[in-house]
Amino acid sequence: MSKLSLRAQKLMVGAATPLAVVLAAGMVYQASYAAFTGQTRNSGNEWATGSVKLTDDDGGAARFRVANMLPNDTQTKCIVVTADASVPSTVKGYAINPVTSTSGLENKVMVTIVSGSGGSFDDCTGFTQVGAAHVSDAPLSAIAQVNSFAGGFGGWVVPAGVSSKTYQISWRFDTTGMTQAQIDAMQGAKTGIDMQWEMQSN
Repeated sequence: MSKLSLRAQKLMVGAATPLAVVLAAGMVYQASYAAFTGQTRNSGNEWATGSVKLTDDDGGAARFRVANMLPNDTQTKCIVVTADASVPSTVKGYAINPVTSTSGLENKVMVTIVSGSGGSFDDCTGFTQVGAAHVSDAPLSAIAQVNSFAGGFGGWVVPAGVSSKTYQISWRFDTTGMTQAQIDAMQGAKTGIDMQWEMQSN
């Protein structure tokens, strides 16, 4: 048999090279799709904040609007505070916006605050006190010093969900130990305060 010419040999080598590349690619393709595979997924991850909401049944009206107050007058009324929270929270009460008088009337209006169940803004009938008083016969001037959640009274711990508590507030105009001249000096005087309840998540 005659040997292939040098040119024929070169042609065969040149033809073999592309064929080898094609065969190698085919092997890679087969290797890429021949493995076992498996997957798992933890889907739907998301983050949402909790919420707290506090309302009362005052209908936008002040709890006390006392005119022509006389020495030793007294009054008791209620307000229902409702907590609606998606997380456990704490409710406390405190005072803001105090109004002082030149005669010191705020030192003579004594306030007691208790809480429990029953009654409403319109009528305290059915109210039942639960626990000790939050404020006991304290002057408005002292209550005004408690003006933030940190020092607030009550500490009502509420679970997630909706719950209510009734606060009964009583006041009296105490003129005990005052002279007639001191009492007369308070004629026409005016004092005031806003009671605020705040809820914070635990």
